[in-house]
Amino acid sequence: MTGKHLEHNAHKHLGLCCHHHNEVSETSVRLLLLSFAVNMLLSAAEFVGGIVAGSVALIGDALHNTSDALSILIAVIAFKIGRKKASAKYTYGFKRAEIIGGFVNLILLFISGCYLLLEGVERLIKPEIIDGHIIIWISVLALVIDAVTAKISHHDAHHNANMKMVFIHNLADAFGSVGVIISGLCVLWFGIYRIDGIVALIIAFYMIFQAVVSFPKIVDILMNAAPTDIDVEEVKRAVLALDGISGIHHVHLWSISEHETALECHVESCNLDISRQISQLLNKKFGITHCNIQVEQHNCCVDCNL
Repeated sequence: MTGKHLEHNAHKHLGLCCHHHNEVSETSVRLLLLSFAVNMLLSAAEFVGGIVAGSVALIGDALHNTSDALSILIAVIAFKIGRKKASAKYTYGFKRAEIIGGFVNLILLFISGCYLLLEGVERLIKPEIIDGHIIIWISVLALVIDAVTAKISHHDAHHNANMKMVFIHNLADAFGSVGVIISGLCVLWFGIYRIDGIVALIIAFYMIFQAVVSFPKIVDILMNAAPTDIDVEEVKRAVLALDGISGIHHVHLWSISEHETALECHVESCNLDISRQISQLLNKKFGITHCNIQVEQHNCCVDCNL
């Protein structure tokens, strides 16, 4: 067998037994659906109230709240679709549904932020009289709803990154509502109408900032880029440090979803059963859950255990 090129494919899915730690309970999913419905009604009320009161800050908060409500819906859909089993067509499952939905949501968030930015600048240049009473009452209602929604999502935020993002967005909504309340108070107490444009600009900058910061990570996942927290060269060195490994090449590392990383590679070894040991090492040291390892037998002596 010396000098003969043999190949052995091994495909391992590790860490699947631990996936339940990141799952969100059905109760939380139902509460999120209720939160989505309530937040959409709130957004409609803020939008109408903003038009009646003449406040772009309130309209901006409505746009931001709508974006975050859609984020809740996307999260719920992702939880549902992500639990579906892999099929003959979608062999890696449906985990990327969340990423695709997040990409669409970021585009909408960025467009809404740009629109609000233009409106805010216009109000700074040409301030208009606004009704502070309407702004305050609707914003107080929004603050209560945002706080309740944040409380609901906080329950699972400590062990699920998707739920953590929902919690952070709702918490930011609550702070945004506080800003609009302050805007209304400044109008009532001091007659400062430009504060409406200032608050609108703050909300707009936050929306654009969130979209720009989150965009590269989502694009990296969709483009099958290697995760930024894993060094490919370090992975190679760790595999080569194992006994019986003489070489490694054709290494491809990418993210299946936000929480699952996959790797495929060719390794040179006389031990055709070493793929399990490599998979266990990669899962333990780097958190890589899907490994496709092809073992190539090179220059093994006749005494090798084939």
